[in-house]
Amino acid sequence: MIRSMTGFASARGEKTPFSWSWDLRSVNAKGLDLRLRVPDWLDGLEAALRADLAKALTRGSVNLTLRLGRGEEVPSLALNQTALAAVLDALAEAEEQAMARGLTLAPSCAADLLALRGVMDAGSGEEDLTPVVAQLKAEFGPLVQAFVQMRETEGMALAEILQNQLTRVEELTAQASELAEARKEAVAETLRANLARVLDNTDGADPDRVAQELALLAVKADVTEELDRLRAHVRAARGLLAQGGAVGRKLDFLMQEFNREANTLCSKSQNADLTAVGLELKAVIDQMREQVQNVE
Repeated sequence: MIRSMTGFASARGEKTPFSWSWDLRSVNAKGLDLRLRVPDWLDGLEAALRADLAKALTRGSVNLTLRLGRGEEVPSLALNQTALAAVLDALAEAEEQAMARGLTLAPSCAADLLALRGVMDAGSGEEDLTPVVAQLKAEFGPLVQAFVQMRETEGMALAEILQNQLTRVEELTAQASELAEARKEAVAETLRANLARVLDNTDGADPDRVAQELALLAVKADVTEELDRLRAHVRAARGLLAQGGAVGRKLDFLMQEFNREANTLCSKSQNADLTAVGLELKAVIDQMREQVQNVE
Protein backbone atom coordinates (compact mmCIF):
# COMPACT_ATOMS: atom_id res chain seq x y z
CA MET A 1 0.00 0.00 0.00
CA ILE A 2 1.04 3.61 -0.39
CA ARG A 3 1.81 5.73 2.67
CA SER A 4 1.01 9.32 3.45
CA MET A 5 3.77 11.68 4.54
CA THR A 6 1.44 13.01 7.24
CA GLY A 7 1.56 11.18 10.57
CA PHE A 8 1.67 11.49 14.35
CA ALA A 9 2.55 9.28 17.33
CA SER A 10 3.26 9.88 21.01
CA ALA A 11 4.21 7.82 24.07
CA ARG A 12 5.32 8.11 27.70
CA GLY A 13 7.80 6.15 29.80
CA GLU A 14 9.84 6.23 32.96
CA LYS A 15 12.82 4.73 34.69
CA THR A 16 13.53 6.04 38.18
CA PRO A 17 14.41 8.82 38.68
CA PHE A 18 13.51 9.88 35.10
CA SER A 19 10.21 10.16 33.25
CA TRP A 20 9.75 11.19 29.62
CA SER A 21 7.36 11.80 26.75
CA TRP A 22 7.79 11.26 23.01
CA ASP A 23 6.25 13.38 20.24
CA LEU A 24 6.75 12.26 16.61
CA ARG A 25 5.02 13.96 13.68
CA SER A 26 5.57 14.65 9.99
CA VAL A 27 4.27 16.58 6.98
CA ASN A 28 5.03 16.35 3.27
CA ALA A 29 8.42 17.29 1.81
CA LYS A 30 10.41 16.63 -1.36
CA GLY A 31 12.90 14.42 0.51
CA LEU A 32 13.51 13.12 4.02
CA ASP A 33 14.16 15.92 6.49
CA LEU A 34 14.75 14.69 10.07
CA ARG A 35 14.69 17.20 12.92
CA LEU A 36 15.35 15.76 16.38
CA ARG A 37 15.12 17.52 19.74
CA VAL A 38 16.83 15.09 22.12
CA PRO A 39 18.85 15.87 25.31
CA ASP A 40 22.49 15.99 24.22
CA TRP A 41 23.73 14.61 27.54
CA LEU A 42 22.29 11.19 26.67
CA ASP A 43 25.32 9.89 24.80
CA GLY A 44 24.65 8.08 21.54
CA LEU A 45 20.86 8.39 21.71
CA GLU A 46 20.23 10.93 18.95
CA ALA A 47 22.38 9.08 16.40
CA ALA A 48 20.55 5.81 17.13
CA LEU A 49 17.11 7.42 16.82
CA ARG A 50 18.07 9.16 13.59
CA ALA A 51 19.27 5.87 12.09
CA ASP A 52 16.00 4.12 13.04
CA LEU A 53 13.93 6.85 11.40
CA ALA A 54 16.04 6.78 8.23
CA LYS A 55 15.43 3.02 7.92
CA ALA A 56 11.66 3.31 8.38
CA LEU A 57 10.95 6.39 6.20
CA THR A 58 11.92 7.66 2.77
CA ARG A 59 10.19 11.07 2.51
CA GLY A 60 8.67 13.71 4.72
CA SER A 61 9.58 16.53 7.08
CA VAL A 62 9.81 14.64 10.39
CA ASN A 63 10.01 16.23 13.83
CA LEU A 64 10.87 14.17 16.92
CA THR A 65 10.80 15.69 20.41
CA LEU A 66 11.88 13.86 23.58
CA ARG A 67 11.03 15.65 26.83
CA LEU A 68 12.87 14.23 29.82
CA GLY A 69 12.27 15.09 33.48
CA ARG A 70 13.79 13.98 36.76
CA GLY A 71 11.69 13.16 39.84
CA GLU A 72 12.72 13.57 43.47
CA GLU A 73 15.94 11.66 43.77
CA VAL A 74 16.26 9.13 46.59
CA PRO A 75 19.87 9.24 47.86
CA SER A 76 21.91 6.10 47.68
CA LEU A 77 23.12 5.23 51.23
CA ALA A 78 26.16 3.21 52.28
CA LEU A 79 27.36 2.03 55.68
CA ASN A 80 30.48 3.83 56.93
CA GLN A 81 32.42 0.94 58.43
CA THR A 82 35.00 3.15 60.15
CA ALA A 83 32.38 5.34 61.83
CA LEU A 84 30.36 2.31 62.90
CA ALA A 85 33.41 0.63 64.46
CA ALA A 86 34.18 3.79 66.41
CA VAL A 87 30.57 3.98 67.67
CA LEU A 88 30.59 0.31 68.75
CA ASP A 89 33.93 0.76 70.55
CA ALA A 90 32.55 3.81 72.36
CA LEU A 91 29.37 1.93 73.28
CA ALA A 92 31.36 -1.02 74.67
CA GLU A 93 33.53 1.32 76.72
CA ALA A 94 30.46 3.14 78.07
CA GLU A 95 28.80 -0.10 79.13
CA GLU A 96 32.02 -1.29 80.76
CA GLN A 97 32.38 1.90 82.83
CA ALA A 98 28.68 1.82 83.77
CA MET A 99 29.01 -1.77 85.03
CA ALA A 100 32.08 -0.75 87.07
CA ARG A 101 29.93 1.78 88.86
CA GLY A 102 27.00 -0.64 89.27
CA LEU A 103 24.86 0.99 86.62
CA THR A 104 22.83 -0.80 83.98
CA LEU A 105 22.34 0.90 80.59
CA ALA A 106 19.28 0.37 78.44
CA PRO A 107 19.93 -1.91 75.45
CA SER A 108 20.81 -0.13 72.19
CA CYS A 109 19.09 -1.00 68.89
CA ALA A 110 20.48 -0.92 65.37
CA ALA A 111 18.19 1.96 64.39
CA ASP A 112 19.72 4.10 67.12
CA LEU A 113 23.20 3.39 65.82
CA LEU A 114 22.34 4.02 62.16
CA ALA A 115 20.74 7.33 63.10
CA LEU A 116 24.02 8.65 64.44
CA ARG A 117 25.75 11.17 62.21
CA GLY A 118 28.46 9.70 60.02
CA VAL A 119 27.39 6.05 60.32
CA MET A 120 25.47 6.20 57.03
CA ASP A 121 26.97 8.02 54.02
CA ALA A 122 25.05 9.25 50.96
CA GLY A 123 26.39 7.55 47.85
CA SER A 124 28.55 9.67 45.61
CA GLY A 125 29.95 9.39 42.14
CA GLU A 126 28.80 10.03 38.58
CA GLU A 127 25.36 8.74 37.60
CA ASP A 128 25.23 5.85 35.12
CA LEU A 129 22.75 6.76 32.36
CA THR A 130 23.32 3.60 30.29
CA PRO A 131 20.13 1.84 31.51
CA VAL A 132 18.04 4.93 30.74
CA VAL A 133 19.46 5.23 27.21
CA ALA A 134 18.89 1.49 26.63
CA GLN A 135 15.23 1.76 27.66
CA LEU A 136 14.68 4.84 25.50
CA LYS A 137 16.09 2.99 22.48
CA ALA A 138 13.87 -0.02 23.21
CA GLU A 139 10.76 2.14 23.46
CA PHE A 140 11.49 4.00 20.24
CA GLY A 141 10.84 0.97 18.00
CA PRO A 142 7.14 0.61 18.95
CA LEU A 143 6.73 4.39 18.65
CA VAL A 144 8.04 4.38 15.07
CA GLN A 145 5.85 1.37 14.28
CA ALA A 146 2.74 3.22 15.48
CA PHE A 147 3.85 6.27 13.48
CA VAL A 148 4.30 4.27 10.28
CA GLN A 149 0.95 2.53 10.82
CA MET A 150 -0.79 5.91 10.97
CA ARG A 151 0.91 6.96 7.73
CA GLU A 152 -0.29 3.73 6.14
CA THR A 153 -3.85 4.38 7.31
CA GLU A 154 -3.68 7.87 5.82
CA GLY A 155 -2.22 6.29 2.67
CA MET A 156 -5.23 3.99 2.30
CA ALA A 157 -7.53 7.02 2.37
CA LEU A 158 -5.31 8.77 -0.19
CA ALA A 159 -5.36 5.73 -2.48
CA GLU A 160 -9.16 5.63 -2.44
CA ILE A 161 -9.38 9.31 -3.35
CA LEU A 162 -6.85 8.89 -6.18
CA GLN A 163 -8.63 5.82 -7.55
CA ASN A 164 -11.90 7.78 -7.72
CA GLN A 165 -10.17 10.66 -9.47
CA LEU A 166 -8.57 8.28 -11.98
CA THR A 167 -12.01 6.84 -12.70
CA ARG A 168 -13.25 10.36 -13.40
CA VAL A 169 -10.31 10.94 -15.76
CA GLU A 170 -11.27 7.73 -17.59
CA GLU A 171 -14.86 8.92 -17.91
CA LEU A 172 -13.83 12.32 -19.25
CA THR A 173 -11.35 10.73 -21.66
CA ALA A 174 -14.11 8.50 -23.04
CA GLN A 175 -16.39 11.53 -23.37
CA ALA A 176 -13.64 13.46 -25.19
CA SER A 177 -13.14 10.52 -27.54
CA GLU A 178 -16.83 10.52 -28.47
CA LEU A 179 -16.82 14.28 -29.07
CA ALA A 180 -13.64 14.04 -31.16
CA GLU A 181 -15.22 11.34 -33.30
CA ALA A 182 -18.40 13.35 -33.72
CA ARG A 183 -16.54 16.47 -34.87
CA LYS A 184 -14.55 14.67 -37.60
CA GLU A 185 -17.09 15.35 -40.35
CA ALA A 186 -17.43 18.98 -39.30
CA VAL A 187 -13.65 19.42 -39.35
CA ALA A 188 -13.41 17.75 -42.76
CA GLU A 189 -16.17 19.97 -44.14
CA THR A 190 -14.44 23.06 -42.81
CA LEU A 191 -11.17 21.99 -44.41
CA ARG A 192 -12.87 21.36 -47.76
CA ALA A 193 -14.51 24.77 -47.66
CA ASN A 194 -11.21 26.40 -46.79
CA LEU A 195 -9.51 24.56 -49.65
CA ALA A 196 -12.14 25.73 -52.15
CA ARG A 197 -11.89 29.30 -50.88
CA VAL A 198 -8.12 29.30 -51.21
CA LEU A 199 -8.18 27.83 -54.72
CA ASP A 200 -10.83 30.28 -55.89
CA ASN A 201 -8.84 33.29 -54.68
CA THR A 202 -5.31 32.24 -55.54
CA ASP A 203 -3.94 32.38 -59.08
CA GLY A 204 -1.26 29.88 -59.93
CA ALA A 205 -1.33 28.09 -56.59
CA ASP A 206 -0.41 24.44 -56.67
CA PRO A 207 -3.58 22.54 -55.66
CA ASP A 208 -1.55 19.60 -54.38
CA ARG A 209 0.57 21.86 -52.17
CA VAL A 210 -2.50 23.57 -50.77
CA ALA A 211 -4.10 20.17 -50.11
CA GLN A 212 -0.97 19.04 -48.29
CA GLU A 213 -1.02 22.12 -46.06
CA LEU A 214 -4.68 21.60 -45.21
CA ALA A 215 -4.02 17.90 -44.52
CA LEU A 216 -1.24 18.96 -42.14
CA LEU A 217 -3.70 21.20 -40.32
CA ALA A 218 -6.06 18.24 -40.04
CA VAL A 219 -3.32 16.12 -38.46
CA LYS A 220 -2.50 18.87 -36.00
CA ALA A 221 -6.14 19.00 -34.94
CA ASP A 222 -6.27 15.24 -34.31
CA VAL A 223 -6.42 14.43 -30.57
CA THR A 224 -6.25 10.64 -30.86
CA GLU A 225 -2.68 10.43 -29.52
CA GLU A 226 -3.47 12.64 -26.52
CA LEU A 227 -6.47 10.51 -25.59
CA ASP A 228 -4.45 7.31 -25.98
CA ARG A 229 -1.72 8.71 -23.71
CA LEU A 230 -4.28 9.76 -21.11
CA ARG A 231 -5.58 6.18 -20.99
CA ALA A 232 -1.99 4.89 -20.70
CA HIS A 233 -1.29 7.30 -17.84
CA VAL A 234 -4.39 6.09 -16.00
CA ARG A 235 -3.15 2.49 -16.27
CA ALA A 236 0.33 3.52 -15.10
CA ALA A 237 -1.08 5.41 -12.09
CA ARG A 238 -3.25 2.46 -11.07
CA GLY A 239 -0.20 0.22 -11.37
CA LEU A 240 1.81 2.44 -9.03
CA LEU A 241 -1.01 2.52 -6.49
CA ALA A 242 -1.19 -1.28 -6.60
CA GLN A 243 2.59 -1.55 -6.28
CA GLY A 244 2.63 0.57 -3.11
CA GLY A 245 5.73 1.66 -1.24
CA ALA A 246 7.52 4.95 -1.86
CA VAL A 247 5.94 5.82 -5.24
CA GLY A 248 5.17 9.48 -4.52
CA ARG A 249 7.86 10.89 -6.82
CA LYS A 250 6.75 8.68 -9.73
CA LEU A 251 3.12 9.67 -9.23
CA ASP A 252 4.12 13.34 -9.13
CA PHE A 253 5.96 12.98 -12.45
CA LEU A 254 2.93 11.18 -13.92
CA MET A 255 0.69 14.10 -12.89
CA GLN A 256 2.85 16.38 -15.03
CA GLU A 257 2.27 14.07 -18.00
CA PHE A 258 -1.49 14.05 -17.33
CA ASN A 259 -1.51 17.84 -17.31
CA ARG A 260 0.51 18.07 -20.52
CA GLU A 261 -1.98 15.90 -22.43
CA ALA A 262 -4.97 17.83 -21.08
CA ASN A 263 -3.37 21.14 -22.15
CA THR A 264 -2.72 19.80 -25.65
CA LEU A 265 -6.28 18.48 -25.87
CA CYS A 266 -7.65 21.93 -25.09
CA SER A 267 -5.36 23.65 -27.59
CA LYS A 268 -6.39 21.24 -30.40
CA SER A 269 -10.07 20.93 -29.62
CA GLN A 270 -11.55 23.57 -32.00
CA ASN A 271 -14.88 22.62 -30.43
CA ALA A 272 -16.62 24.21 -27.43
CA ASP A 273 -17.85 20.92 -25.98
CA LEU A 274 -14.45 19.25 -26.34
CA THR A 275 -12.77 22.29 -24.77
CA ALA A 276 -15.16 22.07 -21.80
CA VAL A 277 -14.24 18.43 -21.28
CA GLY A 278 -10.54 19.32 -21.52
CA LEU A 279 -10.93 22.02 -18.88
CA GLU A 280 -12.72 19.62 -16.53
CA LEU A 281 -9.91 17.13 -17.12
CA LYS A 282 -7.41 19.80 -16.08
CA ALA A 283 -9.40 20.50 -12.90
CA VAL A 284 -9.49 16.81 -11.90
CA ILE A 285 -5.80 16.37 -12.68
CA ASP A 286 -4.98 19.41 -10.53
CA GLN A 287 -6.96 17.87 -7.65
CA MET A 288 -5.05 14.61 -8.11
CA ARG A 289 -1.76 16.44 -8.04
CA GLU A 290 -2.64 18.05 -4.70
CA GLN A 291 -3.32 14.59 -3.21
CA VAL A 292 -0.16 13.11 -4.73
CA GLN A 293 1.92 15.78 -2.92
CA ASN A 294 1.16 13.89 0.32
CA VAL A 295 2.22 10.44 -0.94
CA GLU A 296 5.56 9.17 0.40
